[in-house]
Amino acid sequence: MLFLSHKVILAEGWTRRLIAFFSGAIGVLALAPFSFFPAFFVPMTVAVWLIDGSAGETRWAGVRRAAGAGWWLGFGYFVAGLWWLGVAFLTEAERFAWALPLGVLGLPAGLAIFTSLGFALARLMWSPGAARIFALAAGLSAAEWLRGHVLTGFPWNDFGMALGGNLVFAQAASVLGLYGLTVLSVLLFASPALLGKGRSSWRALGLFLLGFVILALYGVVRLQDKTEFVKGVKLRIVQANVANDEFRADRRSELLDRYLRLSDRATSPQTTGVSDVTHVVWSESVFPFILSRDPVSLSVIGSRMQNAVLFTGAARAQVEGSHTKYFNSLAVIQRGEIKEYFDKMHLTPFGEYMPFADLLARVGLTQFVWSPGAFDAGEYARLLVAPGLPPVFPLICYEAIFPEEVAKHLSEASARPGLMLNVTNDGWFGVTTGPYQHLSQARLRAVEQGLPMVRSANTGVSAIIDPFGRILNSTSLGIEAILDGSLPKALPETYYSQHWRLAPAVAWLIVLLVALIRPRNI
Repeated sequence: MLFLSHKVILAEGWTRRLIAFFSGAIGVLALAPFSFFPAFFVPMTVAVWLIDGSAGETRWAGVRRAAGAGWWLGFGYFVAGLWWLGVAFLTEAERFAWALPLGVLGLPAGLAIFTSLGFALARLMWSPGAARIFALAAGLSAAEWLRGHVLTGFPWNDFGMALGGNLVFAQAASVLGLYGLTVLSVLLFASPALLGKGRSSWRALGLFLLGFVILALYGVVRLQDKTEFVKGVKLRIVQANVANDEFRADRRSELLDRYLRLSDRATSPQTTGVSDVTHVVWSESVFPFILSRDPVSLSVIGSRMQNAVLFTGAARAQVEGSHTKYFNSLAVIQRGEIKEYFDKMHLTPFGEYMPFADLLARVGLTQFVWSPGAFDAGEYARLLVAPGLPPVFPLICYEAIFPEEVAKHLSEASARPGLMLNVTNDGWFGVTTGPYQHLSQARLRAVEQGLPMVRSANTGVSAIIDPFGRILNSTSLGIEAILDGSLPKALPETYYSQHWRLAPAVAWLIVLLVALIRPRNI
């Protein structure tokens, strides 16, 4: 270990950059679908050594050197973790293939700026001994929080998912949330950098390892509770696996018939069709037309769905004077009538709206998702009410990856919901690691809030998740499938759901104070 640390600390030039890049890339193995959490020891341990080797003639020269190493480590992490974004540019290759490097390399390069900032902040607090591990945790945790908020935020593959992707360790999110897990992830996975640094550092290493044991014990004990179910609810999730090139207005009748046919498919002697289920869930953006303006399609849905209540993604139009607004919505349909709807609030950049639209249009880059015009964001969160179900908290697409937005909207809701309903279309990303990462992050919202999650994804992965984050039933990726199951009961409010601002902030302040005070006993 000492040999490796010296090699990294003394590395210069491209050797140093490549060490940072590949260590970051290795860290992605801790994420879904691999979920090999020990892999995260590599980038965090190397991060300590890289900052150890960031000496300069002046203090600020050392900070710049650390920031450069942080950028390369972040670049490796995000390229390896987000390469699948390139698949979206090939869906309509004749229009978007030229921009593929912007997604595969450009976005990771931008996100790596936050990792660079985290390294710089850590270097400002750096000191010998175990306290520098706390400095790294304080710096990177602050940077990851900023990444989740700046320019609408993009917390995809937050460092906390190294723990959050493991069901046992993820239980700590019920107390600390994702950003609290980020503090713990950096702190614990950087601890091997202390090996061979004296008796006090060995003592500190033992304390960090004890932290893993405590997290594991907490998770194991919490997972002893059995899943309970809501009586009388029989769910059917439809995964139609519609390819993006099939999503066309001239195929509207075929697409609708496909969904209705799948909804009425027999799956067992007990479930011979839609008449044997109470609630059906279709995925995001099912229709290449405005459903509310198509009474014929609504009538067909009403006659074929019988008494089942349907939740489905559907674009919605709203006329305001001479202007028409379009929303990516989730509708509740009963007997052919739209009873409730929710408009997506956190739109996906480039997918549902174009930042700097006029500038990008000049170079031929337009939004990917079908819409009569650019989507507008919904103005407020709302619970959906449907017969036979407790209140439903809707999440459309990647709204499920924002822990604080989910917590904020739930805290402002008129009542505690009985489930979260996540509809999405990850078909843009093919059979890659992306949809698995999306599922893993959505699952952590269930743990944080103590709420079950029902998830319908056009191409997968669809799932029923209990409030402990256990996936009770799921589909495979990239296939047509039907998923039948019961609805798990919600738990009482978790500590995080009640103190979602305070809990991660306290965790961060503790590591910050240790980094600044530098107690001698560690």
